[in-house]
Amino acid sequence: MSGGEVAGILVAVFWAILVSFLAVVLVRLAQVLKATTKLVADVTDQAVPLLADASTTVRSARTQLDRVDAITSDVQEVTSNASALSSTVASTFGGPLVKVAAFGYGVRKALGRTGRTPEDVPRKMSRRTVIVGRAVPAPRRRKQKG
Repeated sequence: MSGGEVAGILVAVFWAILVSFLAVVLVRLAQVLKATTKLVADVTDQAVPLLADASTTVRSARTQLDRVDAITSDVQEVTSNASALSSTVASTFGGPLVKVAAFGYGVRKALGRTGRTPEDVPRKMSRRTVIVGRAVPAPRRRKQKG
């Protein structure tokens, strides 16, 4: 064999190895693409029902929020009505009740009955004389009969 024939055989063997390597790479790449396609299809199959459930949940939440909004507006209306009723009752009965209470107080004062007992009336502070470290109480008052 001559040098040219050996070189030709080496080039042919090199090309055969290169083509075999590329064929293996292409087969592996095809397998990866098939697995990826299957994965995307499975995710799509699972995502569509999840999105439908999420849409249903959002609709339900919106309905509930509409109900809560209606309840809130009703409570606000009841509160304003109660406030108006309270102010009406206060203005209707408040003035006359104060007048009746004042009249009753005046009648009691006029009759001399304050409703207090002597224990309820605060006593005035008594004066004391201090003599070199000793306290001498002020003279006691005599109770008046009456």
